[in-house]
Amino acid sequence: MKASVSAGVAGLLFALGLGLAGMTDPDKVLGFLDVAGAWDPSLAFVMGGALAVHAVARRFILRRKAPVLAASFPVLGKMQVDGRLVSGATLFGVGWGLAGYCPGPALTALGSGTRSALLFGVALWAGMGLFSLWERARQAAAARATVPVETLRARGG
Repeated sequence: MKASVSAGVAGLLFALGLGLAGMTDPDKVLGFLDVAGAWDPSLAFVMGGALAVHAVARRFILRRKAPVLAASFPVLGKMQVDGRLVSGATLFGVGWGLAGYCPGPALTALGSGTRSALLFGVALWAGMGLFSLWERARQAAAARATVPVETLRARGG
């Protein structure tokens, strides 16, 4: 229960920060991304402030033996940069640049009921659904490709 309340409070704090920083306004975000035109650097200060707070807080957090609401800190595995990561990051960046929204601010902006936020929300859920279908099909194809020869012979294949 504590973890759920903590996650809810963190989510509300995150949403409030996004709103105060202007990250829920696609025009502000697009102004930040338009480095060759009328560039608005204000979001760089927001990101810099967030990084500074994290850098200080991280030093204190990692001195603890365990997190406050968990038994241990998660152990991250080795991360590889591969084609899926690069293509996903590219698709994310193109979508962000075209719409002026990324998922966190878009979900926060849904509360405003603006047409652009609602349209982005629908597109976000549709994209997640399509990815889920594609990933299931990809995993099924990979599983079929790794079936032992003996199993294929027993099936008559």
